Amino acid sequence: MPITNQQVAGHAFLRQMYDDSYFPDHVVDRGRAILLRLCERIEAERPSDLESLYALTQAATEEFNQLDREFVAAGSEIETVAREWICDEFCLVASAYGFTEADAEELTADRDW
Repeated sequence: MPITNQQVAGHAFLRQMYDDSYFPDHVVDRGRAILLRLCERIEAERPSDLESLYALTQAATEEFNQLDREFVAAGSEIETVAREWICDEFCLVASAYGFTEADAEELTADRDW
């Protein structure tokens, strides 16, 4: 399903990670795909409140938890700077879909990275 929200459709997700050779592009690609799937789910399910949004972002966070293992296997990891970049992307997605009051920590509350 193509993303219709122009703010996220034209956004270069995880650009900073692509720009840093510490993060393998093929693993970053999977992270970008997680964020795009999150956008697709938001557009399909149209969460009406923050709790519904948080349920979707937590599912995406769980996918990033799994992805961190792939980063480690590739000689990298989701470390402090990458964590901030990823969390910024979650905030951008929430804001783009009208959830400007979303709590940045709550969006990825179950992260283990």
